Amino acid sequence: MKDTLKAVLEHKGAKVHCVVPEATVLDAVRKMNQEHIGALLVRDGAEVVGIFTERDVLCRVLDAGRDPGATTVAEVMSPELVSVHPGMGVKEAMALITETRCRHLPVMEGGELKGLVSIGDLTRWVSLHQESHIRDLVNFITGKYPV
Repeated sequence: MKDTLKAVLEHKGAKVHCVVPEATVLDAVRKMNQEHIGALLVRDGAEVVGIFTERDVLCRVLDAGRDPGATTVAEVMSPELVSVHPGMGVKEAMALITETRCRHLPVMEGGELKGLVSIGDLTRWVSLHQESHIRDLVNFITGKYPV
């Protein structure tokens, strides 16, 4: 089993939810709630120019006393992206998330967006593979392992 981000995206799907910089925070939050997600990539045409997250809403909108209906995503998004490539290992990506304290990693290859992985996606991947490994070990120990 390959433990790369490419494999994670093949398993979970590569659909990425995006928003334009001119969208209001209120519209972006509604989209996030509708899709049950914690972040939207901000795209200006084909170019990814930032990420808009739940943390941005809390810190840069609500705590700052801004009006979500009058504030644009461009005003409060995180323009600094920590992106990764599809060949990166899951463990390496988890370490990067821990180090940078970000929860979402855009997966880019040759300047093209391939997908988005979250800490939840990576944790789920590791958990699924640990369960499989444990099951194989139990079957081996109890003699049920195929020879």
